[in-house]
Amino acid sequence: MRPPLPPKHPHAHRAALSFLSLVILFFFLLYLSLTPSRNKPSPLPSPPPSSRNAPADSLSDPHRLFLSLSPGANASIAAHLRTLTLRPHLAGTPSAAHAASYVLAHLRSAGLRTLVADYYPLLSYPASASLALLRPDGALLRPLPLAEPADPEAAAVPPYHAYSPSGAAMAPGVFVNYGREEDYRALDRLGVDVKGCVVIVRRGGGYRGAVVVRAAARGAVAVLMFKAADRGGVERGTVLLGGVGDPLTPGWAAPSAAAAADDGGGERLDADEEEAKRRFPKIPSMPVAEAVAMEILGTLGGPQMPRAWRGTLPLADESGVGPGPTLVNLTYQEDKKLAKIQNVFGVIRGSEEPDRYVILGNHRDAWTFGAVDPNSGTAALLDVARRYGSLLRSGWRPRRTIILCSWDAEEFGMIGSTEWVEQNLGKLTLMAVTYLNVDCAVQGDGFFAGATPQLDKLLVQVTKQIQDPDLEGRTVYDSWVANNEGISKIERLARADSDFSAFLHHVGIPSVDLYYGEAFAGYHTAFDSYKWMIEHGDPSFHRHVASLRLADDPILPFDYLSYSTQLHEYATTLITLLDGGRSVYPLNASVDELTAAIREALEEGKKLQEVETSEEFAALRIRAFNDRLMLAERGFLEAEGLSGKQWFKHMVYSPPKDSESKMPFFPGIADAISRAGKHAGKGTQPGQPCPVKDYVGARVTDEVRPRRNHGMSVASALGRGAAFLRHLSTGSRSGSTLILLRAGRTKPRQYSSSPARCAAPEPPDVSRLADTARISLTPEEVERFAPKIRQVVDWYARSPSDRIAFGFDVMLEMFGQLQAVDLESIEPSLRADTDASASQREDAPETFENREAIVAAVPSYDDPYIKVPKVLNKE
Repeated sequence: MRPPLPPKHPHAHRAALSFLSLVILFFFLLYLSLTPSRNKPSPLPSPPPSSRNAPADSLSDPHRLFLSLSPGANASIAAHLRTLTLRPHLAGTPSAAHAASYVLAHLRSAGLRTLVADYYPLLSYPASASLALLRPDGALLRPLPLAEPADPEAAAVPPYHAYSPSGAAMAPGVFVNYGREEDYRALDRLGVDVKGCVVIVRRGGGYRGAVVVRAAARGAVAVLMFKAADRGGVERGTVLLGGVGDPLTPGWAAPSAAAAADDGGGERLDADEEEAKRRFPKIPSMPVAEAVAMEILGTLGGPQMPRAWRGTLPLADESGVGPGPTLVNLTYQEDKKLAKIQNVFGVIRGSEEPDRYVILGNHRDAWTFGAVDPNSGTAALLDVARRYGSLLRSGWRPRRTIILCSWDAEEFGMIGSTEWVEQNLGKLTLMAVTYLNVDCAVQGDGFFAGATPQLDKLLVQVTKQIQDPDLEGRTVYDSWVANNEGISKIERLARADSDFSAFLHHVGIPSVDLYYGEAFAGYHTAFDSYKWMIEHGDPSFHRHVASLRLADDPILPFDYLSYSTQLHEYATTLITLLDGGRSVYPLNASVDELTAAIREALEEGKKLQEVETSEEFAALRIRAFNDRLMLAERGFLEAEGLSGKQWFKHMVYSPPKDSESKMPFFPGIADAISRAGKHAGKGTQPGQPCPVKDYVGARVTDEVRPRRNHGMSVASALGRGAAFLRHLSTGSRSGSTLILLRAGRTKPRQYSSSPARCAAPEPPDVSRLADTARISLTPEEVERFAPKIRQVVDWYARSPSDRIAFGFDVMLEMFGQLQAVDLESIEPSLRADTDASASQREDAPETFENREAIVAAVPSYDDPYIKVPKVLNKE
């Protein structure tokens, strides 16, 4: 669903599917690094001779088999793509169900264990639409087409914006350029008011939903959106607001087929409830072809259009911006309904750590035929499954479990992946090692990657060992660096435009997003078809497959030093933005604390690599160390989420509430600076001093958290990450476990602005638990420990501190052989005591929400046993 950027090269489409085999190989190698095998397969055939293959003796057996399967792979990919793109397959339609069945059948034929998860979210479809240009007196001037001049036999859904409300408007038109705040300010200077008008917007001003919201805030009655140089295609898309996922089940999974068949239909909001209505724009919007937009703009009068706005648009120099004098008549009827979507999974169970998941996902649904977006990635996913099936038949098994995911309803707002993540939140929080995303696997030439920083080194290592598919003698890394001014440019995943969002922004799972090419003219149009691929893309479906070796390291290849470097750069940028007007010492101190923890972990990892892993104790140490590497990212989450966007919990990388913010990190601070800049009528570009410096560190008023210290929230999150990296562990899969009690409250808690209160005080009489001190318990002791758990819960319920009362997860780390303990016998007493402690609290009207005692360790977002570094308390 990634929006396209202007092409950098005139022949950007020539690469097309010629890169697909490289995408497959890349992800396979990433998997091998994350899921190393200890089992040696039977002797395998040597790879076919190729000038690009590494010497056979440099390859491990899994690599050797993988390469031996390369001949014919392009034909297999082409066949998959041809079948998947025979008809449009918009989510919730019969064609989408056929595509799901196709993927399921091929995952099964590869020998993978398959699963299907179905949900019934609220989807949005077009019922009817019309557009006409009227004379000033209301007489018809001419009707305007909304369909695309594509293949007349194509049964593609008409162009529309999902979740745009039904409506009719007959009003003067006004051109607002990209629809940004700066564009509206330019209109103000020209004396043009858009109130009561239909605004015509050029794509490129950020998320289309945010563009519609800005237009509505200015009083516009409808929005027409076009993409310049669209070559006749019309870009469909969603305008869903407020985050990702099903708008009727915010924070929990949409009902399954079984629940939907019930009389109650499963738990969901009513579409008329205020919480649900906030997810939908208030005025209708419609995508149109550039030619249609030019017909309207060519009739506008009013002040002359700024030269910078006209640019390459085919308009006369004297063209105006409006309003009018002609009128635009738009009608649109939406059809919102609950529809069945299906996520399809292929699972390869790990041999040594089956409870650790490495996940690869691609969405399957498309606005039209989806040859590039997304089924170039789907074809790659299916070929990955085919090759893994061959490895399995050879006797190979990964160390960790691999899950291949085919998501549905991504185009509507990452719905399929989000509902699955919300349904499996506990397991994923504990068990997911990383998420690898491939959306549009190939949409042009040039390698592009996005990742959380601890995966930077892995990306560089892999690309250095893969030959460039077009340039003999050069690696992908060489071309990557050459195209980015001598650096390996890795984008940070602060956007929410693909399926990594739920994994990273909501659960804190390290993630990678990989694609080739940054431009595709047929994006979200009926031209994204197999026919286009054959005629204009890559008719041969052929390239040579590379070879390389990646070490089978049982220690996760996470390099948090890259994270440290990146965070120091962010802190420096903030100092520049604030122009020295406010201290960022707490933030700098927490970055330093995290850096120290990272260096300690690096040294520990080097020592563990020298340990004989066959020894049980060493294996447990490696397991615990890997858990800390895996879970450190979770420390950057804030339990209650961002102000105004509570579902997004990552304090370093999440999309800010202000879609025009130019700061792709620390979203809470970014929004505060953005508000400050707009309050002063200035921009918010990095490097420009912030006019209202107190917006970052002082208490900022907003509708969700009336008094929140954004800078301290980030500092606390980084401090938690350091503590998680040093201390947190989920223990051995062979016996140790955690019990988590969640005590939530029904109202948002108030955040203290006092730095001294950021460090949670130690609970009374439980000093053994402080600083995540590990408690060695026999199974018999576990049952006797239940009163201690109740004591901790009761203390947190009665604490007067608004910083810790009610909002924290109580997590106890217990080591020992616990598999024989009946933990279910402990749970009822815990729940009963939780209820009692809440009812005895007289100074708070909130009540506990009963939560389960979760066995199998879901780590806490705000762990009261992990102290924020004391240095954060200094000003």
